[in-house]
Amino acid sequence: MLEHEKLNYVEFATADIESTKAFFAKVFGWNFTDYGPDYTSFEQKDAGLDGGFYRADMKADSGQGSALIIFYSADLEMTEQKVKDAGGAIVKPTFSFPGGRRFHFTEPSGNEFAVWSDKGLE
Repeated sequence: MLEHEKLNYVEFATADIESTKAFFAKVFGWNFTDYGPDYTSFEQKDAGLDGGFYRADMKADSGQGSALIIFYSADLEMTEQKVKDAGGAIVKPTFSFPGGRRFHFTEPSGNEFAVWSDKGLE
């Protein structure tokens, strides 16, 4: 449902649309709709937010000031293993912060994301 002045859509660059699609389908179960060879979209029902990937030789990197999109997981270690198994790279190992733990990863085209959990706290 569209809501006035609420976040609605997010877009990311990707050098390799097919690898990015395969990664997110394998790890998070996303489905995609292609709009030509240079754009694919994902839906809120799969991702929690509508969005898409466009072909470009850029990437989202929080160290360069990019917004960081963070997933929630009820089982952080399981999600981390799925990221690794799908070809993602852990770029910031799991660390604790007040209220949770998280790790950062990049998908095959180098876009950085994070996953956090409030489960498994000491």
